Amino acid sequence: MSENSVFRFGGATGVGSLPGGDAHEAAKTATGSLEDFPFLAELPARGPGADMIGRTTGLLVELYARVEPSGWRIGDRPGRDTRRARSWLTQDLDALEEYTQGYQGDLKVQAVGPWTLAATLELRNGEVALSDPGACRDLAASLGEGLRLHLADVRRRVPGARLVLQLDEPSLTAVLRGQVRSASGYRTHRAVDRQVAESTLRDLVGVNDGGPVVVHSCAPDVPFALLRRAGAAGVSFDFSLLTERDDDVIGEAVEGGTRLFAGVVPGTDGPLSDPAGSVMGVRTLWRRLGLRPELLAEAVTLTPACGLAGASPAYARQALAHCVRAARSLADNPE
Repeated sequence: MSENSVFRFGGATGVGSLPGGDAHEAAKTATGSLEDFPFLAELPARGPGADMIGRTTGLLVELYARVEPSGWRIGDRPGRDTRRARSWLTQDLDALEEYTQGYQGDLKVQAVGPWTLAATLELRNGEVALSDPGACRDLAASLGEGLRLHLADVRRRVPGARLVLQLDEPSLTAVLRGQVRSASGYRTHRAVDRQVAESTLRDLVGVNDGGPVVVHSCAPDVPFALLRRAGAAGVSFDFSLLTERDDDVIGEAVEGGTRLFAGVVPGTDGPLSDPAGSVMGVRTLWRRLGLRPELLAEAVTLTPACGLAGASPAYARQALAHCVRAARSLADNPE
């Protein structure tokens, strides 16, 4: 296995978002349901600035963004939307700190990755930053510096934690394929060179001070190989979107030491199968790839399929607890 195999993760965690707007309730859920691998929750129901794009713009250094009717747009100075995003993040961190007193273990924090941010944030002319290579570089550099400061803050607040940084990149595949539409909607922006995309991600992977970085996407056709080359210790994805044509790249990722964060529990309210049933597809994949069953617990962390912002609070708690039970089932009965 590669150097990524030195990282050991908990058997289950969340993706990022939770329902509602109460920071203390969210921190209680994210730490109480996931005692071995809690996360800093996002609460987009509070409005712009609490969503994943808004939260990440609040982390940027010397770049600011405001909400326009068309979405988030880069501005000249920090305004109301930036201040609101930073205020909500502080509230969430205060609550997390309260519920992690004395905690030692993995703790996950999330931010939007450089390419999804570039495909979403608008420049002053209304086109997304992806349209301008210089703007992409500036945005990635600002994000990297902001993440360093953010991670240092979390380390001060929870000194016993090993921080796992998750970069959310749901638009990465579209960026690589030239499928991000222009402001007019009549054309698409040119595909980003895969080496440029990989290099930019590698730089962002380096901001966690040697700690593990996981890249998340709940879109189809996640570029596992590129993410592995960029240094990601894990890849988080919606397991239901895998097909047999992904077998080779999944097998290579596992054998290369990449952790699979497999989204096996629906992100919205619905009936939950028994824990063993939730991981049946993972076991089937393992047998198909000819991988050793005992490797399952070492190679897989279970999560919801995507964020839980659209779920009810009761279901969100059940879904996270279900992931924990399913992970235990996977470890106890790998065959």
